[in-house]
Amino acid sequence: MPQSTITLHDKQFTPYLPARQITDAIRELGSRISQDYAGRQPLFVSVLNGSFMFTADLLKEVSVPCEVAFIRVGSYAGTSSTGEVKEIMGLLEDVQGRDLIIVEDIVDTGHTMRALLDLLSAKQPASLAVATLFLKPECLQHELELRYVGLSIPNDFIVGYGLDYDGLGRNYPDVYKAV
Repeated sequence: MPQSTITLHDKQFTPYLPARQITDAIRELGSRISQDYAGRQPLFVSVLNGSFMFTADLLKEVSVPCEVAFIRVGSYAGTSSTGEVKEIMGLLEDVQGRDLIIVEDIVDTGHTMRALLDLLSAKQPASLAVATLFLKPECLQHELELRYVGLSIPNDFIVGYGLDYDGLGRNYPDVYKAV
């Protein structure tokens, strides 16, 4: 049972999505990915820091042989996107000719995802797909093909399950929204 209200820095958050709903969405994504990649060995590229919990739980639901790598990018300051994407920690694996699946916690404006797709496409993978746990469709500012979307949500600021507010809140199993 989620806590009724949490306080992070100067903001109050109330329960929004219970862990069970998140688990169900991830199970469905894992099943779809396993079907789509049968007979293949995808490389999951997890976008740190936010997607670490999602990546771990998603890979538990994927039944095909796979690998995981991590990339760290930043575009947020406080509660809003700066609109400027900076690659902080690069991908060390050779991805040319590989089936890649970018694993992202949330896609809102799409700035980060657009930059990642451009960056990874230039490395000539065999295929490139996106798995995001959350999508804010009304915020999108780029046309993106998001093959695997766990949950579409309104434009609420959320924390929990890997998502944070200035570093806090990632550890909650449930998702909370700002009031």
